Amino acid sequence: MKALLIILGLGIGRIKKITEKKEKLVWAHQIMNELVERASTYKYDYNGRTPQIFKDGGGTEVPTSAPLTDDPDKSLSITMNSGKDQKKKDPNRLDGTDKRDTPGYYGKRETPLLIAAKMGIAEMVEKILYTFPVAIQDLDSNKKNVVLLAVENRQADVYKLLLKGSYLKESVLRQVDDQGNSALHLASMFGDHQPWLIPGAALQMQWEIKWYRFVKHSMPPQFFVHYNKRGENPSEIFSRTHEKLVKNGSKWLIKTSESCSLVAALIATVAFATSATVPGGANKETGVPILGGEPAFVAFSISSLIALCFSVTALVFFLAILTSRCQEKDFHRDLPRKLLLGLTSLFASIASMLVSFCAAHFFLLKDKLKSATFPIYAVTCLPVTFFAFAQLTLYGDLIRAILTKVPQRSYKVFPH
Repeated sequence: MKALLIILGLGIGRIKKITEKKEKLVWAHQIMNELVERASTYKYDYNGRTPQIFKDGGGTEVPTSAPLTDDPDKSLSITMNSGKDQKKKDPNRLDGTDKRDTPGYYGKRETPLLIAAKMGIAEMVEKILYTFPVAIQDLDSNKKNVVLLAVENRQADVYKLLLKGSYLKESVLRQVDDQGNSALHLASMFGDHQPWLIPGAALQMQWEIKWYRFVKHSMPPQFFVHYNKRGENPSEIFSRTHEKLVKNGSKWLIKTSESCSLVAALIATVAFATSATVPGGANKETGVPILGGEPAFVAFSISSLIALCFSVTALVFFLAILTSRCQEKDFHRDLPRKLLLGLTSLFASIASMLVSFCAAHFFLLKDKLKSATFPIYAVTCLPVTFFAFAQLTLYGDLIRAILTKVPQRSYKVFPH
């Protein structure tokens, strides 16, 4: 529709919006480059003389170490006294351990790299890591690094970028959060939000399985933590958090299959009756159809047979969905493929039935009205055409969900 509007000269407003978005994208890219180049937070060049300053929960600046002086004894005394004072009032110190000793820890403050990973801005993640490779060690308050945040928020572009980058070390892949969850644990969790750019609970479940398996196969098995602090492994978390989604997907599939199987059964009944009918009758002596040489008769015979075959095929696929157990693994390939093949067969049977109807009706008109039959048949096919276009969105979503290897997160529902 957009392409047609542009060709007809009616899409000037859309072209202007695209131009404005392109300009904003270029400006944002330029601003990002300037911010990264001028950033002082990511210099990571502490030489022991100028301490790094962190802010505690109350906003008070707390130095991580005392500045060194020319006198080693004096410097050591300052450092020891500073450490004693911090033990009394530093909220970062828990159970005798200092959380700031963890490389890249920034308290409750999140670094730009972690924010960009959560928001899915792959360009910013790439630029920061290219300029400051040591930023890969950054952690948030829950001890989640850039890999864990990208996996948890379903940011496929960021995660694929990290897998391709040379700065990704084994220690980053081994990282677990404060609850003992690895990347596979976070990939198996499902919250109330629906980040995937796909409608329907069944297709949502399919993309959840694809995301879980993509993360599982992209990381070495020996890096996985099989159990977190709650004693759960990733497969148990996946089953527990996706239980409601499986039920909703099963209900949607059953409801859709029941409606489509009813239509397929009606078409099969009509197609069976028409396929055994010979327009114009047959020769009593030879049994050969009288109108057998007409092109319309050939079209009627072939289309009625195709309508019967495809309607029965669609009915079989929909009945297979209705009798399925609808388990988690079935949503990966089995159920979506059956639904796609069933809808394809149903559309083909509807189109073939219309062709056979028009071909048989062609013989009932007189010769002087044959020139006006084609516009009439075209108008007759409009209701079915509208139905096909109404279901085209679901059909396209099914094809995209099946062919897509790595699901893409939706930014229309959850903007930056």
